[in-house]
Amino acid sequence: MVALEHLHYDVVIVGAGIVGGALACALADSSLRVAVIEARSLPTIWPPRSEGVSDYDARVSALTLASRQWLQQLCVWDDVVAERVCAYRQMHVWDADGVGAIDFNAAEVGQVALGHIVENRLVAIALAQQLTAHQRRGHLNLYSPNALTEFQQQAGGGHLLQLDNGEQISTTLVVAADGALSPLRQRCGFEMREWDYGHHAIVTTVQIARPHQHTAWQRFMPEGPLAFLPLAGGDGRYCSIVWSTLPERAEALMALSADDFADALSTSFERCLGDIEQVGERHCVSLRQRHAVNYIKPGIALVGDAAHTIHPLAGQGLNLGLMDARVLAEELLRAERRQLSVGERAVLGRYQRRRKAANLSMMAGMEGFKRLFENPQLPLRWARNTGMRWVSDFTPLKQQLIRSAMGL
Repeated sequence: MVALEHLHYDVVIVGAGIVGGALACALADSSLRVAVIEARSLPTIWPPRSEGVSDYDARVSALTLASRQWLQQLCVWDDVVAERVCAYRQMHVWDADGVGAIDFNAAEVGQVALGHIVENRLVAIALAQQLTAHQRRGHLNLYSPNALTEFQQQAGGGHLLQLDNGEQISTTLVVAADGALSPLRQRCGFEMREWDYGHHAIVTTVQIARPHQHTAWQRFMPEGPLAFLPLAGGDGRYCSIVWSTLPERAEALMALSADDFADALSTSFERCLGDIEQVGERHCVSLRQRHAVNYIKPGIALVGDAAHTIHPLAGQGLNLGLMDARVLAEELLRAERRQLSVGERAVLGRYQRRRKAANLSMMAGMEGFKRLFENPQLPLRWARNTGMRWVSDFTPLKQQLIRSAMGL
């Protein structure tokens, strides 16, 4: 398809990252006219298949079974698996200030894996390849690299969008999938509730002395959680780490040499997998929670990080975004079958009702965990350690927690 001036679409998605790309793929085979606007050139070339701490993407996600199943439906999961994916079968969580610990095992709920650790760039490439294929088949139009420069509501409904190449397009519904700092969300005046977690997260790839055993490890310390997430390859001796800590502590850790950082990390992790032998490039990000008061306005919807961001301690951020995209796609396809306008408030309202409560519940849970484990008071330390041991021994509740974490 060749884009014409003032070409009209039913849905325009601004942002072709993982969440926006997945939404576009979900709508591509429908009769809806779909366009995607992305300011960057889409990554469509797989990186070299080499293994070393510098060869893994520092940004990884722990995809749930529900997320994996949807990516399979979108015909992208098998491509990611063919590149590099690590299934994790167990999760070990413990309190640094006590003896409380919980072990979760996929076999307890009859599954072969709790989830999969994936490099974000590989999922993005697989989706970009699928978007390009849909465009070749005439299923959607992809404007990339093109930035949105102007956006205005039309008197008769819908919106007019101006691109940096001079083209104008109109749409019944525009979806903001352009990230946590979403320029489109800001332009549309969505009210946000946000606060600083008081944490910075250091992320990097490490090589460890002993294999990770296909286990996700998480140690809760008063200054923040430390997670070791298993990666594929390297005889099971590569992990992605997410170390959440106080800003001044993060600054000091970032200033250390690689060897000194490895020693500090080994000590904080209690050398559960032996010494850290190599450390990749370190990245430090400030953690901030954001949540849109409303996900929708007339003819506009927010998805993924544009609607909410969450503390990374449970690795749920991308899963929440993918479920946003999945539910919005379901509601838009329902509207298509019923010959309703995709911009109607009733249609978008169903999306908001289905996702807002679920996202708020997860965000509240993560905030509760953070506050519980960062409090050093002895009564709370006793309560959380006792609680962890009780949950570990109470099989029905433990199984329910596992199923919930897997999206079942």
